[in-house]
Amino acid sequence: IPGKWDKILDIKACHLQQDPSNAIRLAVKDFALRHGMPFFNPHSQSGLLRSLMIRIASTGEVMAVLQFAEDDPENRTLLLNHLSATFPGITSLQYVINRKKNDTIYDLEVVCFSGRDHIVEKIEELHFKIGAKSFYQTNSRQAQVLYGTVRDFAGLRGNERVYDLYSGAGTIALFLAGTARKVTGIEAVPEAVVDARANAALNRITNVDFFAGDMKHLLNEAFIRANGRPDVIVTDPPRDGMHSDVIRQLLKAAPQKIVYVSCNSATQARDLALLDEQYTVSRVQPVDMFPQTHHVENVVLLEKRSGGSV
Repeated sequence: IPGKWDKILDIKACHLQQDPSNAIRLAVKDFALRHGMPFFNPHSQSGLLRSLMIRIASTGEVMAVLQFAEDDPENRTLLLNHLSATFPGITSLQYVINRKKNDTIYDLEVVCFSGRDHIVEKIEELHFKIGAKSFYQTNSRQAQVLYGTVRDFAGLRGNERVYDLYSGAGTIALFLAGTARKVTGIEAVPEAVVDARANAALNRITNVDFFAGDMKHLLNEAFIRANGRPDVIVTDPPRDGMHSDVIRQLLKAAPQKIVYVSCNSATQARDLALLDEQYTVSRVQPVDMFPQTHHVENVVLLEKRSGGSV
């Protein structure tokens, strides 16, 4: 419910999701109510069922990850067995025990209950292994439009060194690798880097490297000396944008182009203002990743001002 972080609207169908997403969600709810499994209350920090994440790839593969606030093996197994039997098409059924104050799972163990620990997405001729902790765009069809826009803005000719910041499972990096000399990805989540390397091997792409670490610490002069000064940087940060230390390092690296992808226009505008001393905005293209909402994914091409220092 707008303005209420702790309230949700109980609906029977979300038309922004494809089947069997709604059916899985309703099955969890109905089974929990029938068996007296309490839903998590964020105020009292009590209850069993905390969240449900569902991912459906364009390949038809389905991932469901249930988050439990307590370690209750009996009820957990009962619910997961029910889902596995009711929806045999679930490719990856996983769960997490989360006793923290927030819902993030990046620092928690994700257990595969049945099937694989990942699903496979396909964009153009590339296949991507997506795990529970890997960032991936929620709208697969528009993701292809988004990545195509990034590739168009980058305008690679085959001899450029490219850095892909906040690279996730390596989607953008691998999308650009075919027209680049070398692509170097940096990502904070180690599991996503494992997926990115697996995706490179899966697609037999050899001109990419992926590194795990905090962007503001890893992206420094020593890193650039070791991996080559970038001609193009693609950055796709989380909603809070780039840390000021990262922006300062981008200005020091001084690539000819920066392609900035953002799901938060406010923090993107803030960061663009900080880059303005050396870069000018030459192209802007919003991509409608979230139909029937005011949210967009915005792609901006920044080009180095003539006479800018390196």
